[in-house]
Amino acid sequence: MRSGLSRSALKINEIFYSLQGESLLVGKPTVFVRVATCNMRCSWCDTRYAFWEGHLMSVEEILQEIGRYPTRLVCLTGGEPLGQQGSLLLMQRLLERGYSVSLETGGGFSVATVPECVTKVIDVKCPDSGETENMFWENLELAGQKDQFKFVIASRADFEWAVGLVREKALYAKATVLFSPVEDRLAPEALARWVLESGLPVTFQLQLHKKIWGKDARGV
Repeated sequence: MRSGLSRSALKINEIFYSLQGESLLVGKPTVFVRVATCNMRCSWCDTRYAFWEGHLMSVEEILQEIGRYPTRLVCLTGGEPLGQQGSLLLMQRLLERGYSVSLETGGGFSVATVPECVTKVIDVKCPDSGETENMFWENLELAGQKDQFKFVIASRADFEWAVGLVREKALYAKATVLFSPVEDRLAPEALARWVLESGLPVTFQLQLHKKIWGKDARGV
């Protein structure tokens, strides 16, 4: 269920300027709007502080903060942006001001009402996350060619499950498919080898920001 907050305000954990560490925009200078609260509790979550920490900001205040930084790329992340009604208005206002907008969503809410020009990066929760049953599975049909499905993989069992779903639904024909290892739980070398052996047209990725600033750094 979405938060009852006003459509014109959001509970924000942090807003910061950094390099995009994931997705097809990796390495691009980006303003990140980390929206507080989340409807999921993934076993490997690396932003648990966003479950509770945050303060209320109006959409206009958020836009003013974003405008301080020298980039036209903005990423809404979390927590879970789609858990708050104000995220939809914020994305629309950003598009109207000429920003390129990406949305990182945990996949538990429908993306049907996300503005068309927003690039959706949709987590597909593997079994080891503990949240597979809480996915909004219709999102697999709502994604388009500019969008991305992200599988965060913690084990060989997760990998086999992901491969089965990608093949069954031909997800690579609908959007870009990203495979990423869980930090400290799956060696990147192992996942890279499995990807190559599978022959699937997926994209292997690491979290660039953790390689630069360390796995526990915030605001980067």
